[in-house]
Amino acid sequence: MNASSGARGGKSFLFTSESVGEGHADKMCDQISDAVLDAYLSQDPDSKVACECVTKTGMVLLVGEVTSKAKVDLQSVVRDTVKAIGYDRSSKDLQRAASAGAQCLEISDCVFEGRDQEDIGAGDQGLMFGYATDETEECMPLTILLAHKINYRMKELSRNGECPWILPDSKSQVTVEYRDNMGAMEPLRVHTVVISVQHTPEITLQEIRHSLMEKVVKVIIPAKYLDDRTIYHLLPSGKFLLGGPQRRRTHGRKIIVDTYGGWGGHGGGAFSGKDSSKVDRSGAYAARWVAKSLVKAGLCRRVLVQISYAIGVSHPLSISVFHYGTSSRDEDELLRIVQKNFDLRPGVIVKELGLKRPIYQATACYGHFGRDEFPWEKPKPLVI
Repeated sequence: MNASSGARGGKSFLFTSESVGEGHADKMCDQISDAVLDAYLSQDPDSKVACECVTKTGMVLLVGEVTSKAKVDLQSVVRDTVKAIGYDRSSKDLQRAASAGAQCLEISDCVFEGRDQEDIGAGDQGLMFGYATDETEECMPLTILLAHKINYRMKELSRNGECPWILPDSKSQVTVEYRDNMGAMEPLRVHTVVISVQHTPEITLQEIRHSLMEKVVKVIIPAKYLDDRTIYHLLPSGKFLLGGPQRRRTHGRKIIVDTYGGWGGHGGGAFSGKDSSKVDRSGAYAARWVAKSLVKAGLCRRVLVQISYAIGVSHPLSISVFHYGTSSRDEDELLRIVQKNFDLRPGVIVKELGLKRPIYQATACYGHFGRDEFPWEKPKPLVI
């Protein structure tokens, strides 16, 4: 990290996060995988799905394992998803290939056999992290929050016709200068903004940069964070005509975009295409729920929660809480509060957060965290 003299005194450092839009090919794969998952869950909430997606010009390949009573028209799901993203012509020309087997019986037996819903085992071993910080109302890092909002704003401008030249593929990157205030993160200013967006060929670079500044940057980033030293790289490549399904991509490549933009920690598992029996997903959602609940309760200003599981074992192997020195209570006391208020068995997580519902396609772009529509973003009232 680059240390320098902060505007408010003390040491400051720079931190960068990136996001991508709905039409980015990796993100398109995530959305297709989760659209497939939702299609199964909408007919059979007990569906067990592990769907992976690969795209290349004119083709979508689905592979994975599915155990479900549902009958899903995968070709329609794929075409409808691609069309909704904004690639109308591409959706008509797509070829679809699919290969899906049933879930391994050994896994099914050790996770579900002879168990009540609340006492089912974890679907695999693994470690998951949840992070929260009081630097924003959403308890998310400002860097990733702004990066997501920039991409969402460009999609909004395209859909409402205000900027018809904007096409679905986009990327953003935001660097913020922070001050470390005894472990709590305090944003001082936005240091650098990078935006790349796919566009129609007739628009000029000057027009693109003007629109991005006036209709995106100045609308999304609060004026208090912008100053005459802020650096802007708006479409730095000069043009961006080819994107989306014309590129070879696969799902699960944007796990840092999906979570905290490089803050906190990551257990390594992707989310999209996995039903809630996969603790890569449900465990990470629960860890975020715990972390945000602690911050919103005023028990700490910043916190990292780690949970680990073993396949077939219902109770977590470990729960750890790190408050970065931002709490008047020690970490052991915060851990006791977590254990008192949260039952982190996978079956209980699924029940309390309603994770058998078809809610996942909406998570597949603009981040899984920091959005109030998701149940893990609603802080739990804590008994201290």
